[in-house]
Amino acid sequence: MPTSSGRGRVLRSPREIAKMRAAGLIVWQAHQAAARLIQPGVTTATLNNAIREVFLAAKAVPLFLGYPGPTPFPAESCISVNEELVHGIPGPRELQEGDIVSIDIGCRFAGWCGDAAVTHPVGEVSNIARRLLHTTNHALNLAIELAGTKKKWSEVARELERSVKGAGFHVVESMVGHGIGQEMHEPPQIPNYYNREWVEEEDFELRPGVVMAIEPMVNVGTKELICLRDGWTQIAADKKYAAHFEHTVALTSSGPRLLTGPPTDEELSLLPSWLPDKEKWKLW
Repeated sequence: MPTSSGRGRVLRSPREIAKMRAAGLIVWQAHQAAARLIQPGVTTATLNNAIREVFLAAKAVPLFLGYPGPTPFPAESCISVNEELVHGIPGPRELQEGDIVSIDIGCRFAGWCGDAAVTHPVGEVSNIARRLLHTTNHALNLAIELAGTKKKWSEVARELERSVKGAGFHVVESMVGHGIGQEMHEPPQIPNYYNREWVEEEDFELRPGVVMAIEPMVNVGTKELICLRDGWTQIAADKKYAAHFEHTVALTSSGPRLLTGPPTDEELSLLPSWLPDKEKWKLW
């Protein structure tokens, strides 16, 4: 049985974490299916269709489809382009050379959830876009590494924010990461920035059994967002590039484990034959 870490937060057992890995591996497969299609001229609906096919084959339940909001979310994935940070709705929009496209995917499998996002370049992109992707990806990897060495999340958030600001970009503060388990959104909230009020009221210990969706969201310009008329898509208020990277991460006695990361050699033997060779995997 799971144990409580206080304030409604749950520590997951090694057995439960192993079950979450199955969901995370399906999310990873869905990312691979979409990533191999990214090129100019491809529609965001085409990417979503590839994700849907992976979920159908795995008998996994998409977490985003029908998610409650102004209207139920209408797709299996969130696909956001350029200034769109998160919650973009897939459709007929064609990707263009120089775009950046963020793909956010979540599913439930056998009662457990996985959630991950990555922002891809489309063909050759500008230096500022390339730097933004590098900075945001680095922030995610830094946070994962520090989660295995720091005592409190606030210590990680401080370093994450410092790394982004040091690159000249802005951490979005109106969107945060989250706990995850049998539901996509569980306590605690996981900010990507240091806030004294949050620290006093919500900070938590990093110890084995904590499972988090860590997801730095970074804008080139202002950290402020605007919601489009569709009621879902969040864009940078100044319409400059925005990026989003995310992994579901479990803290274990041997360190952080990427539940939405690539398969081990043993796991690879269980995956579909269409997956590209290792050197062609789209890692982040």
